[in-house]
Amino acid sequence: MTNEGENPQTTAPPAGSARRAIVGRLSWGLADQAASSISNFVVGIYVARSLGVTAFGVFSLAWVTYGVVLNVSRGLATDPLVVRFSGVPDASWRGAVARSTGTALGVGAALGAACLVAGLGLGGRVGPAFAALGVMLPGLLLQDAWRFSFFAAGTGRKAFVNDVVWGVALVPAMVVAARVDTVAAFVLAWGASATVAAGYGYLQSGIRPRMTEARGWLRDQRDLGYRYLVENVSLSGASQLRAYGLGAIVGVGAVGAVRGAELLLGPFLAVLMGLSLVTVPEAARVLRRAPHRLRTFCLLLGGGQAAGALLWGAALLLVPGRLGELVLGGVWHSAAQLIVPVTLGVAGAGLGTGAAAGLRALGAARRSLRCQLFASACYVSGGLGGAAVAGTVGSAWGVAAATVSSSAVWWLHLRSALREHHHHNPIPEVRTS
Repeated sequence: MTNEGENPQTTAPPAGSARRAIVGRLSWGLADQAASSISNFVVGIYVARSLGVTAFGVFSLAWVTYGVVLNVSRGLATDPLVVRFSGVPDASWRGAVARSTGTALGVGAALGAACLVAGLGLGGRVGPAFAALGVMLPGLLLQDAWRFSFFAAGTGRKAFVNDVVWGVALVPAMVVAARVDTVAAFVLAWGASATVAAGYGYLQSGIRPRMTEARGWLRDQRDLGYRYLVENVSLSGASQLRAYGLGAIVGVGAVGAVRGAELLLGPFLAVLMGLSLVTVPEAARVLRRAPHRLRTFCLLLGGGQAAGALLWGAALLLVPGRLGELVLGGVWHSAAQLIVPVTLGVAGAGLGTGAAAGLRALGAARRSLRCQLFASACYVSGGLGGAAVAGTVGSAWGVAAATVSSSAVWWLHLRSALREHHHHNPIPEVRTS
């Protein structure tokens, strides 16, 4: 994975300076994820306390739908960007970012219109929330695309500042939404504050998203983009199917209980959702400069996340019930029963993302697609099968078992991909034009 005509042995920086550079970029990545996770956590807690478990379940359905659309955008627009344009010359990066962010904006406009129409047709409690989500999707996706773009350039500080701007804008927006006191109002507040941050991303970069070049971007990146699209959508689609199925089998309140338990693991889930912002560009750099270190990098990444999730979950078990009620309100009692299985599920996912970052850096899109399809199938079958047998708690345990099993598959495929890379010439995944 070297630029054309470049000799990685002669261009690689000294080990000490390279290590410091990686630590610096990862530090900004952690800071950015902290800002993002705090915003997500505050939104979830605020909505849960304001609306109660059933309305919070409706909000959670809108949230997981956003996750599906977000992963469509990432697969088509920004995942190819971070794989192919991390650490390239500035002119090449700027051209790619203009096309990539334009693609993300186009995805937001197209799927946002579909979501708006569906919401208007649904009516009831769910319809207005989905209609509001449709209006806000372009801004939400563009803000996410700026974050990917900044990390691809190695300027994670800008991504951090952008997320801080979103968090600051979120405060008055949530105050206004609380006065209206509807799910749709909270969705609009969340999306409007993201749109403010998306506008600030344009000021930070000085790059205008080019929607007119989205078709050319999709054509040029089709060898990776469409595989990443299927991979990403299978991930978020599995979460959505599990949420809808759980609501149908047990009730909408069960969806709110699961979301409440996930909020308690919020810092780690937020890192997992946006992990490729930091780890895929860094894994690509490691592969380009010191291929023999990629396995260790991925192992430290995955193992560190899994250990952190287990420690956080153990701490949650010690939280007094009174404090839990203060945080989640009426959602606490149902969410507290799910802490152990949800923690194990997050730990398994954290371990697996280390291997996933390595596969992305290697450009092994076929292998990562197989892994993700297997993981998604296990997630849906475990979550819904568990729900049918033992309700909400059974669903959580089914998902935990599926996630841990899937992690082993990710690592088996990474081992095979590393062997293939060792015996063949590196795949030219980084382009400079």
